[in-house]
Amino acid sequence: MKPTALPPVDPSQVLALIMGGGQGTRLFPLTLERSKPAVPLAGKYRLVDIPISNCINSGMRRIYLLTQFNSASLHRHVYGSFKFDTFSGGFVEILAAEQTPKSDTWYQGTADAVRKNFVHLRGQPHEYVVILSGDQLYRMDFREIVAQHVATRAELTVATIPVARREASSFGIMQIAADRRIERFVEKPRDPALLEELQLPRSSHAEYGITQDEDLYLASMGIYVFNRAVLREVLDNELTDFGKHIIPQAIQERRVFSYVFQGYWEDIGTIRSFFEANLDLTAELPRFNFFDMQAPIFTRPRFLPSSKINGAAVDHAIIADGCILNHCQIQHSVIGLRTLVDRGAKITRTIVMGADFSESQESIEQNRVEGRPRIGVGANTRIENAIIDKNARIGKDCVISPAGKPEHYDGENFYIRDGILIVPKATVIPDGSVL
Repeated sequence: MKPTALPPVDPSQVLALIMGGGQGTRLFPLTLERSKPAVPLAGKYRLVDIPISNCINSGMRRIYLLTQFNSASLHRHVYGSFKFDTFSGGFVEILAAEQTPKSDTWYQGTADAVRKNFVHLRGQPHEYVVILSGDQLYRMDFREIVAQHVATRAELTVATIPVARREASSFGIMQIAADRRIERFVEKPRDPALLEELQLPRSSHAEYGITQDEDLYLASMGIYVFNRAVLREVLDNELTDFGKHIIPQAIQERRVFSYVFQGYWEDIGTIRSFFEANLDLTAELPRFNFFDMQAPIFTRPRFLPSSKINGAAVDHAIIADGCILNHCQIQHSVIGLRTLVDRGAKITRTIVMGADFSESQESIEQNRVEGRPRIGVGANTRIENAIIDKNARIGKDCVISPAGKPEHYDGENFYIRDGILIVPKATVIPDGSVL
């Protein structure tokens, strides 16, 4: 049984704030030179495209992006991708951390970041604020969560998703009443007795449209809807983080409700989750569908030529624009923009992020003279279970694989995290290298 349709809320009354992320240490080395939301996704997108597109598809076109660490590439991407008509009143505006006469510190957490930007928000007419993460993969119509927020007379609504018992200890778990009001919040519960208490009653599964026949728990998705005045009030203190501080305190003092989301959602917080989420997109029926044109994912228009496949064998792969694949083999892999894969190369379960530019013949020749391969993957090279970051120069006759190596390792020109080998951005791997 699906919930009864709720009266719609005017999206122009909603302001969206997207958290640009902290240092992104768990996604290192992909965050060595960029912030988490700027990490490439699915061959041609960036992680930040997901929340921005969800806002646009929900009719919410006044969007602020709060940034701090390694934000230059994120700024370039956003300004090159999201430009609204002069008369639409919409914008995607970046609010970078700054020092002011009232504060000389950087953002200390998600709540502190919002608090320090109130001065920029007060000129925008709005009744509600949607706070989003910049590093999650999902598709949500925010009009539905805001409509429930208004209908329940909530002061704060937290989006939650049912998770299995094996996953519950990795999330903040909510316990809710019959009217969906949140009564209890426990961060990453591990005690079996406590997990029994927090379990979502099976008798309520049908009400929330849940079809799984297993023990489930409501995990916070890090997506919040606040009344404008309430947001100011709960931030009138020195608390720094929404998930750790603001939400648990608000549950005790405010009308806080749960919006139970049914759909695919992945928190791209680790190398393993990033790797698996990308490779899942190569499946015949991926859990996240980029081909859904009812709610498309927008990104930067690049005007690249279509990819060219010269005798290559490609099986369950995503090939982005501007690629040239010459008599190679590609299996269960994501091949990013402007990638050249030369004759005899074999790429398996790998994310190749591509290149920021098409290398000129003069550059190719100059690098050859200096003993460096061209950008791309050289002839007869074998790569498996790896992530090749942008602008990498992989020579011919190389072997790149984490097989037989530790789960966590720092090499001279590569890293291994969660059992996945990563070649950082613009790294040069000489001919014949074995990593």
